[in-house]
Amino acid sequence: MIRTALITIFWAGAAVADGCPEAPDHSEPLQGLYVQLQQVDGDMQARQVSNQMWQYWADAPDEASQEILDEGMKARAAWDFLMAIDRFDALVAYCPFYAEGYNQRAFVNYLRQDYEAALPDLERTLEINPKHLGSLSGRALTLLALGREVEGQKALREALALNPWLSERHLLKPLPGQEL
Repeated sequence: MIRTALITIFWAGAAVADGCPEAPDHSEPLQGLYVQLQQVDGDMQARQVSNQMWQYWADAPDEASQEILDEGMKARAAWDFLMAIDRFDALVAYCPFYAEGYNQRAFVNYLRQDYEAALPDLERTLEINPKHLGSLSGRALTLLALGREVEGQKALREALALNPWLSERHLLKPLPGQEL
């Protein structure tokens, strides 16, 4: 709790982002997992590989950011969206170059059906990590929820190109002038 209080004090400062180290580079093991996703034989194996990916994405840059991330995810799991947003706002302020802070905040906003708020965070996640499957599929779902069917279908195809076993694959529809 003392650590959380100290972090809160630091968030008030303008130079807070300077205190967050660079996020760990997991690109090499993640690339191997993307390859595995193309070779698995079904949903169960794909879920196992995806779970390994989430372990890398949820590996925050330092102990303080990990604590904030964990608090936010715990609040989200308890459906305490206000607390979750507070924690993810703090994480994004502290570590603006850590993709998972944006992704988690987008997920909470998606659950709240605030799709307009979710979309910029999904875009920012993908700027930082273009192959983040959670954000790719989340972006597709968000665009579809906003009624932006063609963009949503294109985003869904991007996600399915990396993981053809995504549960969202049932939402795939032909694009105008194309067949599935």
